[in-house]
Amino acid sequence: MHGCSRFTGVNIAQCISALANYEGIYRRHQLLGIKKGITVIDDYAHNPAKIAASIKACQPVAKKLIAWFQPHGYGPTRFIRKELVTEIASSLRPQDEIWMSEIYYAGGTAVKDISANDLIQDLKALGVHAYFVEERTKLFEQLLPTLTVDTVLLLMGARDPSLEKFSKSVYEMI
Repeated sequence: MHGCSRFTGVNIAQCISALANYEGIYRRHQLLGIKKGITVIDDYAHNPAKIAASIKACQPVAKKLIAWFQPHGYGPTRFIRKELVTEIASSLRPQDEIWMSEIYYAGGTAVKDISANDLIQDLKALGVHAYFVEERTKLFEQLLPTLTVDTVLLLMGARDPSLEKFSKSVYEMI
């Protein structure tokens, strides 16, 4: 950091002061809070590499990770299916879980010949603790029995403008 402050002309005290109040980037591994020993994080992750990176970043925080992902678009989901399943399966620890709700559909002429449940079935076939909740409004009630102290709940997805509100409502229900 000292070299960076010298390069930019900003002194180290100014750097420390600025970073002390830095809240991070909106919906990029955004900490919503910690309640009842459960850490809730909202993330814009939506492709295999970003989802795997977000999962791995959460694991040192708690003994258990519960990740939820809402895929977006039928074409994109179909296109990344194999890589997404591989990345998620290789990122999760034996005690971790992945949950998905149905694909977010933004309109258009997409062929709806794939479901998030197809990905969940692929993950289950690999021995992953994977669960499908078609309607995300029912996620919390189904997840509640698995939420314990020392758990990270990671909520991921993109393009759906209501994801921020959804993530905050899940946090409030804890």
